[in-house]
Amino acid sequence: MLGQSLLVLASAALALSSPVERDVTCRSPMADPPLPTTGGATELPPVPDNLELKVIALGLGIQNYTCASVGATAVSTGALAMFYDISLLYPESGPNSLTIEKFNQLPAFALNHHAIPLHFNDSTVGRVSIEGPGASLKRPFTRAAPLDLGEFGSIPFLGHHFFNSDGAPTFILQRGNINVVASKKASVPAPGSADPGPAGTGAVAWLALDGNANSRGSTLVYRVETAGGNSHGCAQAAGQDSTSYAAQYWFYGPK
Repeated sequence: MLGQSLLVLASAALALSSPVERDVTCRSPMADPPLPTTGGATELPPVPDNLELKVIALGLGIQNYTCASVGATAVSTGALAMFYDISLLYPESGPNSLTIEKFNQLPAFALNHHAIPLHFNDSTVGRVSIEGPGASLKRPFTRAAPLDLGEFGSIPFLGHHFFNSDGAPTFILQRGNINVVASKKASVPAPGSADPGPAGTGAVAWLALDGNANSRGSTLVYRVETAGGNSHGCAQAAGQDSTSYAAQYWFYGPK
């Protein structure tokens, strides 16, 4: 049943994105901007010399978890997010580009000032907390439309992020021109200064993700500048949990 739902989810992601989605990224020729760093003792692995930056996305959605029992450690079961193209907001990338400080604040600002663009399940059955509702299994994604971030302007819609039936993080962007099925390559804790999110649960880790052999348009993805997303925890009940989060995703592919 879950596998069938995820197959429908993938098809829906492509169908929903098709009418509105545009390949809007058109950065001026320049050296790729440096990948953000945490400033910690260990950083994510560097970008290989044979890859170049394809797009920078803002992801806004939920991280999903399960608590096997009261007091257990919450186990990640995936994520759902809508993606928006912020490439031209990077400093010196376009007429509306931001300072690096404001650019790096985009995930925290979006998370704390905009509703999560998903359809949620109203049922609390099997949920760890009423503060962590799950997304609809049949129709989780809202309409493909720009994200209005007030002072930051209207951010073009880019695509969807979900986990497939094999539990692999999947990204379908630009009408499928970027279609990545990935696996975790590396992980480092978010900086202590990262925004903990509306629930105060803390920011999820920064990641490097390798695309598999069938991926198209990108072969390496970094999740950085995370805000929120950690589980509410399993202290009160067993069951399913979801926490809102936002992050930057940097997509790299062959030059």
